[in-house]
Amino acid sequence: MTPRQKKVSIFVGIVVVAAGLVAWLVVKALNQNGGINFAYTPSEVFDKKAPLGRSFRIGGLVTDHSLKRDKGGLTVHFQLTDTVRSIPVVFTGPLPDLFKEGKGAVVDGTLESDGVFHATEVLAKHNEVYQAPEVKDSLKRAQAEKAAAATAITSSAK
Repeated sequence: MTPRQKKVSIFVGIVVVAAGLVAWLVVKALNQNGGINFAYTPSEVFDKKAPLGRSFRIGGLVTDHSLKRDKGGLTVHFQLTDTVRSIPVVFTGPLPDLFKEGKGAVVDGTLESDGVFHATEVLAKHNEVYQAPEVKDSLKRAQAEKAAAATAITSSAK
């Protein structure tokens, strides 16, 4: 091996080690900060696909007539649904201006043993065009499952 090839090999080795170190630091930082939060649907939470014992997000629609405010406080109670299942949510703090019943929302928090999701952050859908892809796909799947179940019930009744 020529001296030039040795220098290039050493340089490549240093670059590979540095890239590995950076990747390790990024993974460690994500794990310390709770990792990356993906939005789960209420049905996925009921199916136990959401992580237990740590913070995660639930996305869906705010159920009509479910929004209740505590008198004299900032605590609100509402239901989040994917049209198949609903999760009760409790949040203390100011809600976004665009937060409304029947509209899309994503909540960040933890699911407690009582089955209530205790939100630490509420995000409202800001326009009619965009919806998080995983939430949109999950809502479509849930609606298709609901329609299939209704068809099966109708077919068995005949």
